[in-house]
Amino acid sequence: MTQEPGEHGARIGIDLGGTKIEGLLLGPDGAERARQRIATPRDYEATIAAVTGLVARLETEAGVKARVGVAIPGSLSPITRLVQNANSTWLNGHPFDRDLTAALGRPVRLANDANCFALSEAIDGAGAGARSLFGVILGTGCGGGIAVDRKLVDGPRGIGGEWGHNPLPWAEGDEHPGPRCWCGRRGCMETWVSGPGLEADHERVTGEKRSVTDIGRRSAAGDDSARATLHRHASRLARGLAHVVNIIDPEIVVLGGGLSRLQHLYEVLPDLIAPLIFADQASIIVRPPRWGDASGVRGAAWLWNEP
Repeated sequence: MTQEPGEHGARIGIDLGGTKIEGLLLGPDGAERARQRIATPRDYEATIAAVTGLVARLETEAGVKARVGVAIPGSLSPITRLVQNANSTWLNGHPFDRDLTAALGRPVRLANDANCFALSEAIDGAGAGARSLFGVILGTGCGGGIAVDRKLVDGPRGIGGEWGHNPLPWAEGDEHPGPRCWCGRRGCMETWVSGPGLEADHERVTGEKRSVTDIGRRSAAGDDSARATLHRHASRLARGLAHVVNIIDPEIVVLGGGLSRLQHLYEVLPDLIAPLIFADQASIIVRPPRWGDASGVRGAAWLWNEP
């Protein structure tokens, strides 16, 4: 008898990043059974082929066929059913879910990568047990996802939680009009609080081109300019998060992406956010992800828990 995909509760998650594609196969108990990582092609057809090949290798390694969920750096328009807003621009305007379904010969579920991150941390991560969670991606870009009762909250446009292309709230004089964003606007949150945004701010102020890692290391060693850069970044991140808290009022905020490794953020953000929350009980919990870099790919696999 031919085994149907997911017959025994197996799920594959694929996290389609700008530079790498990570694949993970989970058993019915949520335990990892196989994992692989490959480079991301910068071409649409090659990306379809790469994901298809990755799924095949994961299933061969685990000896089981599985349902497939994919995290993408954009969203699928509920109206056109085409990818929109992806910073991996070769995906935009394509019916990625339909093309991947045809290539794999089985249904595929897609969601924004920040949504997958939020779902993972809500189900069995840093937000397990909380009724509502806002998950933040701070990496090469800036994204967000909302989970309530362990389910994603999206919307009729497929952009629920997308705070990265809103303007910086309570902007100060020298923050107008803000850096130019790839989306065509100026001053988006992504231009301030992403990894490239932090690095660009440091270079604008100091004239030095430094990586996030180098800036963090110099700050820890007592470098005043690096400390000032991290302070500006935390202030902007706090203002952006306070804006979100005032709208959706989550129980917990979980940070993901490369910048979630900046440990000072968990120390300073609650106090920076609190004065901006429009409530008499203004505390907010900010946590690192339980699953780290694996959270997005786990969330993609958990898409098959969704209705």
